Amino acid sequence: MSSSAIATTSLSFRFRLITLLLVVVVAGMSQGLLLPLLSIMLEDSGVSADMNGINSAAMYIGIFCTMFFVEKPVLRFGYKKVIVAGISLVTLASLLFPFTESLALWFALRLLVGVGDSSLHYATQLWIVSSSPADRRGRYISLYGMAYGLGFSLGPLGINLLPLGRAVPFIVSSLFFVTVLLLVLRMKSEMPERAPRDAAAENRFVRTYRMAWFVLIPGFLYGLMEASMNSSFPLYGLRIELSQHWISLLLLAFGVGGLVLQLPLGILSDRIGRKPVLIACGIVGSLAFFAIPAAGNNVLLLFLLFAIAGGVVGSFYSLGLAYAADILPRAILPAANVIASIHFSIGSIMGPTLGGYGIRYVSPSINFLFLGAAFLVFAMLGFGFRPKRQAGDVTASV
Repeated sequence: MSSSAIATTSLSFRFRLITLLLVVVVAGMSQGLLLPLLSIMLEDSGVSADMNGINSAAMYIGIFCTMFFVEKPVLRFGYKKVIVAGISLVTLASLLFPFTESLALWFALRLLVGVGDSSLHYATQLWIVSSSPADRRGRYISLYGMAYGLGFSLGPLGINLLPLGRAVPFIVSSLFFVTVLLLVLRMKSEMPERAPRDAAAENRFVRTYRMAWFVLIPGFLYGLMEASMNSSFPLYGLRIELSQHWISLLLLAFGVGGLVLQLPLGILSDRIGRKPVLIACGIVGSLAFFAIPAAGNNVLLLFLLFAIAGGVVGSFYSLGLAYAADILPRAILPAANVIASIHFSIGSIMGPTLGGYGIRYVSPSINFLFLGAAFLVFAMLGFGFRPKRQAGDVTASV
């Protein structure tokens, strides 16, 4: 390949990567905005807390259900068209929220937002993972995790636009989506590699579990941890007499820790391997979770433990995807992404449920002990995991 062709390929890859990361930032902003914004609007309308919570679940239902059918559209139409469809669906649904106060319609709109978000996330993460050179895959998928975390953190700031008008936050969010949509439309469309025609769909999923069961666990653990921390820790904090101010700052420390260490851990995994990084992060995260109840209401010690725990386990989902791309044939990588997303959704649903029952019937600190045990078991399983196949990377280094 000539030097000019290599330069063109490199430029094309960088433009695609930057565009996909911007899509993830905006999608994260949308999710980070809609969750609190819609809850506040329903609260102001006099809707009860239980109905508010049921309505909020619609987005997660949409995300979960999408994983059972999104692979086929990606394989048939390519990454780009699915991303465009996802952006369009989220944008149109978001613009309709201010024009109705019907709980049934809001439930349907949230369902559509979940479907759109899940579709564009699936296509972007699969496109990044499958097109990245093996020696830089960890850092690129870590950038994906950082992009989503950054967007999700910035999203709630849009609530401050509400005094300007009921529709203003939704319009501003939609303008961001339109901007990234224009960038996506400029990208060259690509198709994922397909499995052989004689391979049944069930066989791909069975084969994925057989070859890479260990790398599919991080998605579940990340969903379990994220949902547990956001829903159960505030209840724990109030029971140990922490102020709401400190509860919010500790959750912020947890999120910032994940953002800060995403890229360094990704680069480290490129150099020494995904498995040792995942095992080490699992052990350190386990110790941090076990230590949180012992810290009591010492906010400085809690701040340090939260930053450490968030930093080491905040990369679990992205590192799991990168590890899957390392050891699985390219043709069944879409199946692995589907399984990882389903595991994440199951973990997200189980986290608050187990945490709530545990706090009520066992102990306020049971949630941290459970998370510590879960990450420790994962780390121990890692020592016995031997990849069935080391997939050679056929992507040129760009």
